[in-house]
Amino acid sequence: MSTATDKRKAPAGERVADWADGRLGIYSLAKANMRKIFPDHWSFMLGEVALYSFIIIILTGVYLTLFFHPSMNEVEYHGSYVPMQGVLMSEAYASTLDISFDVRGGLLIRQIHHWAALIFLAAMMVHMMRVFFTGAFRKPREINWLFGFLLFVLGMFTGFTGYSLPDDLLSGTGVRFMQGAILSVPVVGTYLSMFLFGGEFPGGDIVARFYSIHILLLPGIMLGLLVAHLILVFYHKHTQFAGPGRTNNNVVGMPLLPIYMAKAGGFFFLVFGVISVISAIASINPIWALGPYRPDQVSTGAQPDWYMGFSEGLIRVMPGWEINLWGHTLVLGVFIPLVIFPLVLATIAVYPFIESWVTGDKREHHILDRPRNAPTRTAFGVAWLTWYFVLLIGGGNDLWATHFHLSINSITWFVRIFFFAGPVLAFIITKRICMGLQRRDKDKVLHGRESGIIKRLPHGEFVEVHEPLTQEALHTLTAHQQYTPREIGPTVDENGVERKVSRTERLRARLSKAYYGKDNQVAKPTVEEYKDITSGHGHH
Repeated sequence: MSTATDKRKAPAGERVADWADGRLGIYSLAKANMRKIFPDHWSFMLGEVALYSFIIIILTGVYLTLFFHPSMNEVEYHGSYVPMQGVLMSEAYASTLDISFDVRGGLLIRQIHHWAALIFLAAMMVHMMRVFFTGAFRKPREINWLFGFLLFVLGMFTGFTGYSLPDDLLSGTGVRFMQGAILSVPVVGTYLSMFLFGGEFPGGDIVARFYSIHILLLPGIMLGLLVAHLILVFYHKHTQFAGPGRTNNNVVGMPLLPIYMAKAGGFFFLVFGVISVISAIASINPIWALGPYRPDQVSTGAQPDWYMGFSEGLIRVMPGWEINLWGHTLVLGVFIPLVIFPLVLATIAVYPFIESWVTGDKREHHILDRPRNAPTRTAFGVAWLTWYFVLLIGGGNDLWATHFHLSINSITWFVRIFFFAGPVLAFIITKRICMGLQRRDKDKVLHGRESGIIKRLPHGEFVEVHEPLTQEALHTLTAHQQYTPREIGPTVDENGVERKVSRTERLRARLSKAYYGKDNQVAKPTVEEYKDITSGHGHH
């Protein structure tokens, strides 16, 4: 007698999952990564703000492309915005007015798109500063630093092409500014301008070309870099601050699923909500108040978005130097800033490799530095930020003059002076502050925390009672590594033969001493010092 077993079919969802797993290996991929541990610290949310802002930009940008017409063909406006009726303008400007006044939710989406772009670049900059100041760019994350840097630079140019699309008077002035910079390039400047604009400025192709660059080329590259950036974050594991139980070989935190994903999802909607509220109550780029672009007009108080103020400041404060050679004029007042701008960006990009070369450190680093424990690096970062903000003042010198009733010449000379003096002063002051904080940390380790309790000793002296630090606090204050400056070593070998020391080796030794010499780090308290003081010798 035979019996037939009843084989029940799996649910449809499980069968689909099994089918996909047999072809894509989803189960093993999820098992390896869905429980990945991420540390929990507020500063790590800065990168998330940039990521979520980028997603918001993509979503709102797709909506705007449905209604925008990237054409410079001239039309007469007959839309619902009465003050502009009958005015000749490009189709790009007319369609932007239609989005703002005739498309349901169009103005809000435009505002969200623009505000998200500003917040994306601001979050990117602050995130990169967090990475810089904590040393998170060190091996094995140098390539990820380059990916993040390229994302920031491409974001700048994506923003520039984006706010140039409406073809309003403000954006047209910005494009004219860019064309002037291109024309200052010797030999090829005029050819580059003719190629970009399709003829004499403003031509008839610039909006269509910027449109393709803005919605296809640059976002596609940025999306690829973003995916590569996140893959490397997964592959290298996340950095973490020093603390008990945290080493270069582990990560202390919460798993990706379900805890981190739940928190990240909530944070995304929080970022989206904040940007939406800002967009609803704070108007940005009101093109209807500016009018369509005309080459013979310039918008009063024309300013680029903040991330381009650095480059504009360079040109505004540069003296109007010119050189005339063989019947040709070289406009140094524009060309020199045009050269400085990419050089500064390139220096930022290669800094991780410079520091690695100076220190000779080839080890992997997964524990972050406290900025005070790397005073030279921190001072460089603050000096660069100071330089950036000084040039932002230069980029808006006309607005500073009109709003604060100052002389525009005085502001320009202030920027010219502090262009050189500001970063130097910021470097010196920051370094001294870091050294002071290091000394305070050493004092806290040896003597404990000030409790605010005053005690009178038998002989009448009043002292403040110090409470000993917890083991966690002691670990945090003493876990950092201290480098020994590189030495050139003996220049004569055991046989009395003089060794030739290259200039590169001498330079490397000097830079290493400047980074980690006597005046750049306070020696950590030793176990003997700690035991001597806590045992009661030499203190109250």
